[in-house]
Amino acid sequence: MSDDLHSGSSHRETLRAWLDQARFFTEEVYSARYRGAIARARRDEDDLFMLLVFAEMMGLQNPAAYYTLELQPLLLERFHDWHRRMGMEHSPLDHFRCC
Repeated sequence: MSDDLHSGSSHRETLRAWLDQARFFTEEVYSARYRGAIARARRDEDDLFMLLVFAEMMGLQNPAAYYTLELQPLLLERFHDWHRRMGMEHSPLDHFRCC
């Protein structure tokens, strides 16, 4: 009797693993053609977020400055790529030189 329970749970685990793998491949096939559009949308969203975080330092009024101030150290590594994508050759911040 215990062998039947053990083989049943093993069969369920095998079936579950197969279904997980099938779901993964199905999602990959479906999302493959949209991967570029999704990446662009994510980059645009990140650019807007970066603007919100550094807006106060650039002289723009930022209603969320108190909340975004603590995020600045985390985003400094990506600041150079961001200001270049926004069309600014050099850092727009007087007291912060990244290039």
